[in-house]
Amino acid sequence: MDAELSQRITRLLDHIDHWLPPAPTPVDWDIHVAAIWQRHPLGGWLVPVPPRDTLTLDDLLGIERQKLALLDNTRAFLQGLPANHALLWGSRGSGKSSIIRALLNSLAKEGLRLIQVDRHDLCSLPLLVEQLRHMPHRFVVYCDDLSFEGNDDAYKALKSVVDGALTGPPENVLLYATSNRRHLLPESMQDNSSTRLVGEELHHGDAVEEKISLSDRFGLWLGFHPFNQATYLEVCEHWVRHIGGQQDWNEATKAEAVRFATLRGGRSGRAAWQFAAHWVGRKRLHEKVQPSKK
Repeated sequence: MDAELSQRITRLLDHIDHWLPPAPTPVDWDIHVAAIWQRHPLGGWLVPVPPRDTLTLDDLLGIERQKLALLDNTRAFLQGLPANHALLWGSRGSGKSSIIRALLNSLAKEGLRLIQVDRHDLCSLPLLVEQLRHMPHRFVVYCDDLSFEGNDDAYKALKSVVDGALTGPPENVLLYATSNRRHLLPESMQDNSSTRLVGEELHHGDAVEEKISLSDRFGLWLGFHPFNQATYLEVCEHWVRHIGGQQDWNEATKAEAVRFATLRGGRSGRAAWQFAAHWVGRKRLHEKVQPSKK
């Protein structure tokens, strides 16, 4: 009976095997510097990816304080010194994601390895962290555009890994996250209804404390804010000259850059890059078309 049952189970597994995805090739961290974590019902695996671009920290203008703080924190981590998990929060298009990409390009030769985790895969974050615990490399696990809704429990996995589990995060893993929300979770007027004044101290209610407790686990907070016009134009000039040439930046270009930001309703590093691509691309296109008409 046992032999027959074993044979039936073996045949069943053979049939199931055809439906399972192929086993992934382990990431060679001596070659690859970045990977994406992909969750599946049986756990998850890492898929190596090449760096998206050659963006450097010198390309990011107007955020000098944030660059220096994150660079120092990451270098300390790579050298085995105390370092903090980092939360990069602020307005959209202000350089939060770009600084992570530039950081990898700048520090990969110093040993930095980057793993990106989608917000929807955070429930498997503890599994990923345990896989990294005994590896010789040093990893920044990165979650971009992180935010949670009020009924979303995925943040509990993140909170546990950052500073809540008995074992704590591995010594070779740091978590970096970007978000438009300072506390990652939505805040409402109702949350503040239980806030009270005790003497001269403000005591938050349980709802607010729960929301603050997640972001509070990140030891390094870096705020990113909209550019003023002078900084915006400086970034526009950098990118116009970078993807075009010195001759492409002049008073007419500056006026168009201001108009571009006005139509978009804000000034940011992203808007500056988009303007440069729009302006240089259109100018080169007209330069190609005009000779053919002669």
